[in-house]
Amino acid sequence: MTEHPFETPLEIERTGDDTPAGSVWGYAWRMTGWHQVGAGLVAILVAGLSLAPVELQRRIVDDALAEQSLDLLIILGAIYLGVVVALQLVKFGLGLYQGWLGESTAAYTRRHLAEIHARRDSRNPGEAVSIIGAEVDKLAGFVGGAPSQAASNLALLLGTVAYFFVIEPRIALLSLVLLAPQAILTPFLQRRLNRLVEKRLGLMRAFGDRVSEGAAEDAPEIGQIFSNRVRFYAWKFLLKGLLNFLNALAPLTVLVFGGWLVIEGETTVGVLVAFVSGFERVSGPIRQLIAFYREAAQAEVQHAMIAKWM
Repeated sequence: MTEHPFETPLEIERTGDDTPAGSVWGYAWRMTGWHQVGAGLVAILVAGLSLAPVELQRRIVDDALAEQSLDLLIILGAIYLGVVVALQLVKFGLGLYQGWLGESTAAYTRRHLAEIHARRDSRNPGEAVSIIGAEVDKLAGFVGGAPSQAASNLALLLGTVAYFFVIEPRIALLSLVLLAPQAILTPFLQRRLNRLVEKRLGLMRAFGDRVSEGAAEDAPEIGQIFSNRVRFYAWKFLLKGLLNFLNALAPLTVLVFGGWLVIEGETTVGVLVAFVSGFERVSGPIRQLIAFYREAAQAEVQHAMIAKWM
C-alpha cells in the first residue's frame, strides 16, 4: 500500500550539535523552513475566500433584490455556494498541512531531547518526562499551525478593513476607532499571563521530579500550582470579557450609525449588510490574532526553558 505523503514526517537535517535555536522563531524556521511560507500562502488564500461572501451578500441585496432580478439572484447564489465549497476544501488542506508540520516538529524534537537526556545518566527523570511530553507537544503545535494561521487572520483583517474603506469610509473609520482599544489592552494583560505561565512550568517540572522520586504526597508544588492556575484563569477571563464587550459594541455602533446613513439616503442597505457580515468575519481574526500573540509569548517562554534545560 502506498503511503500518503503526510504519513511520512518532514525530513529535518541535523546540525551536528545540541545548540538550541536563539528564539522560538528561529526554532520554527529550523523545523519547517520554506514549508512555513507555503502554509502562509495557502492561509492567505483562505482569507481571500472568506472575504468574498461579504461582497456577494452586498450585491445580492443591492443588485439582485433591488432590481428584482431572479436570474442575477441565481447566478450570485451559485457563485456564493462555489466560494463556500472551495473555502472548506482549502481549509481542510491547510489544516492537514499544519498538522503535518507540527507532528514532524514534535517527532524530531522528542528524538533530539531523548538523546540528550540519555547522555545525562537519567538525571531529573520527572523533569525530562514533562519536557519531552507535554511541553514539546505545545511548542510543536505552535510551530505547525500558529504562524500560518496568523497570516490568514491578518490578511483577512486587513482585507476587510480595506474593503470597508472602499464601500463606505465613514463607517470604516468608526470601526477602526472602536477596534483600537483591543490592541492597547492585550499586551498589558498578556505580560501578567506570561509570568504566570513561566512560574507554572517551573512548578510542574519540580513536581515531576517529586513524583519520580515517590515523594509527591505532600509536595508544596500542588498548592502552588493550584494558586497559579486560579490567578491565570482570573486574568485570562478578564481579558476575554473585555474583548468580547468591545467586539459586541462595535457592530452595534455600526448598525446605529450606518442605519442613520441609510435613513438619510447616504448609503444603501446592502452596504450596511456588508459591514455587519464583515464584522462577523473581523471579530474572529481579531480574537485569533490576540490568541496568537498570547500563544507566541507563551511559546517563547517554553522554548527558552527547554533551551536552558538543553
